[in-house]
Amino acid sequence: MPTAPGSSVRSTPTLRLTPVEARPQGTTFVVRGVEIGGPGIVLMAGPCAVESESQLMATARAVQSAGAHVLRGGAFKPRTSPYSFQGLKEEGLRLLAAARDATGMPIVTEVLDARQVDLVASYTDILQIGSRNMQNFGLLEEAGRTGLPVLLKRGMSATIEEYLNAAEYVMAAGGTRLILCERGIRTFEPSTRNTLDLNAVPMLQHRTHLPVIVDPSHGTGHAWMVPQLAAAAIAAGADGILVEVHCDPEHARSDGEHSLTPEAFGELARRVAAVAAAVGRRMAAVVTEPEAVAGAPR
Repeated sequence: MPTAPGSSVRSTPTLRLTPVEARPQGTTFVVRGVEIGGPGIVLMAGPCAVESESQLMATARAVQSAGAHVLRGGAFKPRTSPYSFQGLKEEGLRLLAAARDATGMPIVTEVLDARQVDLVASYTDILQIGSRNMQNFGLLEEAGRTGLPVLLKRGMSATIEEYLNAAEYVMAAGGTRLILCERGIRTFEPSTRNTLDLNAVPMLQHRTHLPVIVDPSHGTGHAWMVPQLAAAAIAAGADGILVEVHCDPEHARSDGEHSLTPEAFGELARRVAAVAAAVGRRMAAVVTEPEAVAGAPR
């Protein structure tokens, strides 16, 4: 998105690859038939953590039926307490790959450590870097070197400038297929898990050529708020939504309080489609080009 005339926002000397001036036409790429960064809105949905084969398969089929394009799920889980469920690790990756084979949806999962990158990259289609690791520069570089698409979440207390510098690490290492994800920032307000900064969506699109998605699950911490904030994110210009869905949220091993049921996700998908149409966009369609399309119009 070109810089508006008279704007006071300008790229800093440390930002070379992320600014809109580096690729004014925008960045669009395809992941297993799903176009990201184009005119279509992408829905990424699935459980916070992969818990079992039955749990993952049921959730994957449910979100696909409701309109999801990409399956999300955590195999390695970064938890505040070392005694909380840490994920199924490589077994979780195997289950995600099996769910991809069963549904055809590409998968996105988090990598926590530079030493895990090769392992996770051998299973996933998109590498996720979580908020806790936004400034883990060695991990950012290793993820970029894989050449896989990278979904980079904003750090919980990061400024936009810090966030874009983190994105530069990924791109400078070769990770040109980069997705930015606003997931809420930590503020003084305790009524929600985070404060979902929807200002970041137009600001990031004003300053960069990269796709921008929003995670209203972590941004709010309350399942009942997620559909409204998902709709608001699309109205603000987001290119997609990342949400957590669980077939039995009350018994989820992590983040059940903000996980949607499949029925609630179906309602979210309908609401997002209606807002997309109202602002002149549409839901993403599966395309045939298997390779990245760098520099295609947004």
